[in-house]
Amino acid sequence: MLEVFALVERKEYISSLIQWKEEKVIKVVTGIRRCGKSTLLNQYQSWLLQNGVSDEQIVSINFEELEYEELLDYKKLYVYLKERLVRGKTTYIFLDEIQKVPMFEKAVDSIYVKPDVDVYITGSNAYFLSGELATLLTGRYVEIKMLPLSFKEFLDITKSEKEQGFPEYLKNGGLPYIASMERTTEKVETYLEGIYNTVIVKDIEDRQSRREVDPNKRKITDIVLLKNISKYLASVIGSSVSIKNIADYLVSNGRKISPNTVDDYVEALTESFVFYSADRFDVFGKQLLKVNKKFYIVDLGLRNYILPRQNYDLGSSMENVVYFELLRRGYRVNIGKIGDTEVDFVAQKNGVYKYFQVTANMTAKETFEREIRPLQNIRDNYEKIILTADMLTLGNYNGIIVKNLLDWLLEEEV
Repeated sequence: MLEVFALVERKEYISSLIQWKEEKVIKVVTGIRRCGKSTLLNQYQSWLLQNGVSDEQIVSINFEELEYEELLDYKKLYVYLKERLVRGKTTYIFLDEIQKVPMFEKAVDSIYVKPDVDVYITGSNAYFLSGELATLLTGRYVEIKMLPLSFKEFLDITKSEKEQGFPEYLKNGGLPYIASMERTTEKVETYLEGIYNTVIVKDIEDRQSRREVDPNKRKITDIVLLKNISKYLASVIGSSVSIKNIADYLVSNGRKISPNTVDDYVEALTESFVFYSADRFDVFGKQLLKVNKKFYIVDLGLRNYILPRQNYDLGSSMENVVYFELLRRGYRVNIGKIGDTEVDFVAQKNGVYKYFQVTANMTAKETFEREIRPLQNIRDNYEKIILTADMLTLGNYNGIIVKNLLDWLLEEEV
């Protein structure tokens, strides 16, 4: 029997897997390294065992473990899986960090089409979902996008009160192991250093091995450049940026580089789930704009590691938290352009929009007017919300709701 994992339980993600159980699609769990994908699979396997599935029906392989090195050959992997199918019952197949297997999609596709097979795979790099896998499995897989802990999950695990927990959440981030460990400054920094260096070096190398068959893509070989670009992106969280902006910054610091090369390196960072981008959206025209994006970092603990000993803008950190909370709640998130003004987030789900402004403090008159004006310029009847850390300006201002950020993060969305 598998042990019942007592680590951080990600209830929403387990519910998603249960919802898709035995549906004839491949379940693909993606997310940055150490956000809890392997633990999620283990916990889900325990749930299966507790709900009538036998040990022999579960085939689980973690390709980061040495004992499965021989199965990095996709043909051997296919034979191994085929030999373990249980006749007359569903076989549940779990392939963790599958991107390490070159041409894995051939084995996955071949085993997937067998009767009574339920396939679950994970990966720490979005590139593995492009190319042949997308071509072979169009319409036949569902992606479950896993993120670090929400603020609510962080409080549940650390047993903190919201007022004390929020500054720590901003400082140390929400990677599950950090929430459950003794969080001394030295331990947290050492753990984050390991995560960051592994993602930047190891995961990019995994990406490279798959890119060798694509002559149109540049190889990511300059790790110093990659780290410099990640440092720049971490420093401009919540600001509109273009690839040209980044290239100009590097040139001003003595590094001659083309925008095309910068674009490839930024793509590597987003594919490794370190940074997420949000496009700008014309609220009046209801269309995406091609110029300038904003970037948000998947975990603020990583940001604090990348940019140590700096004074941070609380507003940009709050904006980062709200962006990922909206993603967790299932929204498609863009930056809103309203004439000459901007609204922090346009969140869309099931054809319904919500508009959000995020600010640390609204007690100053000029700040209040600056934050509320873009929302006043939107003439539709969708929800308009300002999230703030202060408690003095909360209320309803002609249909524009000002909420306390911590209360919003902890509320159950209807």
